[in-house]
Amino acid sequence: MDAFDPIAPDWTQSATHAHEFHCPQCHAPSLEAQQVWLNRRSPVYTENHRRKWQEFYQCQCGYAWWAWSSDRPPSKFSDRELPQEDLPGFW
Repeated sequence: MDAFDPIAPDWTQSATHAHEFHCPQCHAPSLEAQQVWLNRRSPVYTENHRRKWQEFYQCQCGYAWWAWSSDRPPSKFSDRELPQEDLPGFW
């Protein structure tokens, strides 16, 4: 199963919309999902022209859920600064 496959897997048909970014049934985070599929063929554009898409997850408990990519919590690595030696142009 490829998360970027253009054809949705069968298990996505029963998925429910999770309003928080975890399994609505057992509250497991998305990182613990057994399978993932991204619906990148049908992006939605927000009022500020940003693109979002549906992310489908089949949880370890067997429950299928989806959430908008824009609802994903920020990464713990998103605010890290690169060490000086990793910056372009550093000699």
